[in-house]
Amino acid sequence: MNDFFKFDYTKLAQDVAEHLRTNMVPEVKFNKNGYEIRTQLLDIAKDMAQFEYKAKLGQIELQQAQDAKTGQLVHTVSFPEVPGVDKVLEAAEKFNSFINGNGKNKH
Repeated sequence: MNDFFKFDYTKLAQDVAEHLRTNMVPEVKFNKNGYEIRTQLLDIAKDMAQFEYKAKLGQIELQQAQDAKTGQLVHTVSFPEVPGVDKVLEAAEKFNSFINGNGKNKH
């Protein structure tokens, strides 16, 4: 019965050491070239522009007023502007300035 409750701590320590040796090898990551960095930056800017557009799309304005001359109700619906290439490039330039430390938001 005493053998059942014995625990081999040296074997446990050896197992842990072996596990750390085989699984804790640092992962090697290669640096990205300029094209890959710019592509990733444009991707982030595009995602941000889409996010802003979708957030604004949920806030479509609907106005209703009565025309003074005819007495009829006039409905006005305003949609947000769909972001184009210029908006994405503008956002990418802002992100790039921030990354390079040229941003205006320095504390």
